[in-house]
Amino acid sequence: MKTKTQFFNTLAVGTAMLILAACGAKDGAGQQSPAAAAPPPMAVDVVTVTPGSVTLTQDLPGRLEAYRSAQVRARVDGIIEKRQFTEGSDVKAGDMLFQIDPRNYRTAYDSAKSDESVARQTLERYKPLLAAKAVSQQDYDLAEAKLKQAEAALSKAQLDMENTHVPAPISGRIGRAQVTEGALVGHGESTLLATIEQVNPIYANFTQPGSDLMRLQQEFKSGKLKHAGSAQVELVLEDGSIYPLPGKLLFSNLAVDPSTGSVTLRAEFPNPKQELLPGMFASIRLPEGNADNSIRIPQRAVMTGAQGQSVLVVDDESKVAVRPVRTGSMAGSDFVILEGLKPGDQVIVNGIQKVRPGSPVKAVPWNPEGNSPAADAPATSEKK
Repeated sequence: MKTKTQFFNTLAVGTAMLILAACGAKDGAGQQSPAAAAPPPMAVDVVTVTPGSVTLTQDLPGRLEAYRSAQVRARVDGIIEKRQFTEGSDVKAGDMLFQIDPRNYRTAYDSAKSDESVARQTLERYKPLLAAKAVSQQDYDLAEAKLKQAEAALSKAQLDMENTHVPAPISGRIGRAQVTEGALVGHGESTLLATIEQVNPIYANFTQPGSDLMRLQQEFKSGKLKHAGSAQVELVLEDGSIYPLPGKLLFSNLAVDPSTGSVTLRAEFPNPKQELLPGMFASIRLPEGNADNSIRIPQRAVMTGAQGQSVLVVDDESKVAVRPVRTGSMAGSDFVILEGLKPGDQVIVNGIQKVRPGSPVKAVPWNPEGNSPAADAPATSEKK
């Protein structure tokens, strides 16, 4: 009897323990640790605001123009016998480009040379006759005039014969031929045969509003800006990249164009690889002056909306906050901030689209020349 009682007591205790264990497992399944429930903070690239001296710049639209451009034209009429260049190749001044049929001009030259010889012999024969008064002074003067006329005709005939060889007037890159072998050129007009352009160096023509010029002059006088000295100009290509070789400003017009209200300027850039071509659109980054104690941030960090311009910053609690700003001039590809930021602020540069105001983030210093993972992936939590 005692053994049966102990058996039932043991069974009751075991059943109770199983029930408690099942309840504990059910309660544990409904609860998670705080570390597993909260996602890790998003990593964002930031720049820390540090005031300093900046060179203010202005990007002005412009167009590239060849340093030299020469149209190759036929100076005499005739049939093109031969083209002696490859289209798109580099040629040197004096290189033969076209050959025009010279036969008519060679015949005219031979005839003019014969006429000149006869006129010269006639004058030589008149000299002793004039001394002996066998001919009049008038006849001698007429013979002398005919010789000069024959000499002029011979010079023209020789020049026409030489012009059947069409040389390159300048060194540069020649375009496509406008005529082919067998074409009649120069018949009543100087036919365009080809165009040569020298593109090293190359010009960049652009305009600056006259109002901007007056504003800069006033800021220089007030001391707000300092002259940038001999700073060189940069060329911003259509894809936004900077041409690696700096240029120099050549001149600006002394008057404002009344039709546009702008001043025309020209810059010159080296082009040894001939990567820049005439007619290309580009922007010229022109230094305006130096400003001290200024704040600059990358242009990509500034957002523009209905309420104006703003940036996202990381506050003291490592959370995202919106900060309204007011921008001024450009400093290269950066904005100069006039209001809204103070030294030490951490401005988000990458990852702006992936965060919201108030969300926790992990600030990572921005490396403009490298691929930072901050904009692509959240920060991972450490396992203990």
